[in-house]
Amino acid sequence: MAKKQFKAESKRLMDLMINSIYTHKEIFLREIISNASDAEDKLAYRALTDDSVEVKRKDLKITIVPDKEKRTLTVSDNGVGMTKDELESNLGTIAKSGSLQFKQELERDDKAASKVDVIGQFGVGFYSAFMVADAVTVISRAYGAEEAWMWQSAGTDGYTVTQCEKETPGTDIIMHIKPNADEENYDQYLETYKLQELIKKYSDYIRYPIVMEVEDYRQKEKPADAGEDYKPEWETVKEWKTLNSMVPLWQRQKSKVKPEEYNAFYKEKFGDWQDPLTVIHTSAEGAVTYKAMLYIPSHTPYDFYTREYEKGLQLYSSGVLIMDKCADLLPDHFRFVRGVVDSQDFSLNISREVLQHTRQLKVIASALEKKIKGELMKLQKEDREKYETFWKSFGTQIKYGVVAEYGQHKDLLLFWSSKEGKDTTLAEYRERMPEDQPYYYYACGESAEKIAKLPQVERILDKGYEILYCTEDVDDFVMRGLGEIDGKAFKSVNDEDALPQSDEEKKMAEEKAEAGKPVLEAVKEALGEEVKEVRASSILKSGAVCLTADGPVSLEMEKYMRKVDGDRAARAQRVLELNPDSAPFAALQKAVEAGDKDTVSKYAKLLYGQALLLADLPLEDPAEYAQLVCSLMV
Repeated sequence: MAKKQFKAESKRLMDLMINSIYTHKEIFLREIISNASDAEDKLAYRALTDDSVEVKRKDLKITIVPDKEKRTLTVSDNGVGMTKDELESNLGTIAKSGSLQFKQELERDDKAASKVDVIGQFGVGFYSAFMVADAVTVISRAYGAEEAWMWQSAGTDGYTVTQCEKETPGTDIIMHIKPNADEENYDQYLETYKLQELIKKYSDYIRYPIVMEVEDYRQKEKPADAGEDYKPEWETVKEWKTLNSMVPLWQRQKSKVKPEEYNAFYKEKFGDWQDPLTVIHTSAEGAVTYKAMLYIPSHTPYDFYTREYEKGLQLYSSGVLIMDKCADLLPDHFRFVRGVVDSQDFSLNISREVLQHTRQLKVIASALEKKIKGELMKLQKEDREKYETFWKSFGTQIKYGVVAEYGQHKDLLLFWSSKEGKDTTLAEYRERMPEDQPYYYYACGESAEKIAKLPQVERILDKGYEILYCTEDVDDFVMRGLGEIDGKAFKSVNDEDALPQSDEEKKMAEEKAEAGKPVLEAVKEALGEEVKEVRASSILKSGAVCLTADGPVSLEMEKYMRKVDGDRAARAQRVLELNPDSAPFAALQKAVEAGDKDTVSKYAKLLYGQALLLADLPLEDPAEYAQLVCSLMV
């Protein structure tokens, strides 16, 4: 029979199909199996609408047969099959989708559509076979027809259609696998282990059984006359095995899924050895229809805070895996969430590997974000212990989100409370706040224990006010990004105006500063460019010294940027604050009045070193500081 040419600029289009459209060659099996599933669906639909079609859904299946000797991989279905004209139309015209036409017809029959789930729509998936095969044979017999037809092609040089024999209705796709190339291992597509892996990965939730003969090892039956020293013997057997799960867990009703099933799915699918903290099983119907099953892990993945970690949810369309990690469905602050989303409403590109950015995507992403936030708030209020477990693992990520989103999700935050001695939410802090308290107070440091000993927290605590202890690098950025809550702003204990002063207190402070001016000037001269200013402190009560900063860069920001940029980090404009009522200030004053510049210099450097240590900042020269301390002891 004369060879026919493909239609619609097919040589160029076929070349594009084989070399450009699909990112991964292994996708071919997903596409061929999806086509087989559509063929089963079409016959199942006929059985629903035509009493003469005596087909039971439970008898429909997809069969995989690899043959290493012949180098063929056969995917067979016992679905609707194709006539000669349908073979010509569907396979002779690239991008002509019989499934799309069938899907459009289904839309007129809601009852049948609910029981049939056609996958294909572009009419190109079949040709993905040519990525791994140098020749493809299709043998098909339409249901109800007596004759069968064989379509054959080696790619862009066209195809032939000839009559052949086939005992039962359905379609066999026989792919002659290419020989191995320099960088391509085509042999793997003839290995049962690889085929099982691909089916599990991409087609696990095809609704019809996918069966293949596989080798298994089992223990031989113990002989009746075996003695006590009998050692069990094993044998290799071949048996037909169903490789796919068929019904996704997320398609089942929540009330019928046991916690251990959720946990087993999570650990198998996402490679975790621990149970998740919680699962969110949700669905929506309407303008956008989807089902989702989201997990919040119980611990931080080892690479979570590295560049190698990839966020994203597994994306399915009609039970077929489209993307392993769809990043657009998760905001960065919830990047720790793992899970799956299944929807027919996603707009996919022609290879069904890439998601188009559409309104539906944004709607689903927004809805999932609200679900995740709602579940976390529920944990926070109803199971605090579990929420604190979550917070230890992913609290830093939430804080990054609060900074990036200008205070959004601040109700998820936890900070250590000076009053409660445990973590607290901002809402709980607000409930305990005295009426006369002007601000939310916070202090930054390496640990709650160290912060509690900072001299600048003393005056706030003595007022009976609660302080939030911030022990992470990002905390200062968080506090500065929170703005106000109920009209009350956030104030660092380092801020000079953290406690409002009366006119009398202001006047007294000014008088002390004026009286101590010679000391302040002498200390500034001794320290030079190490500090921007030396001032009489209004934030110290009994402590002698502390370090604060002027300008947009705080001391905490400087410490954070030191870790990121090292010596190139922006430096805060440091201010050395001295308590004019302290004994060290009196000693300085005595040395200044005596004109003892050497002692003034030693005292100034000593106090500055102490201020650096209190602020968890490094000493410029630890050896010099140690010698200075020793010299003053002599």
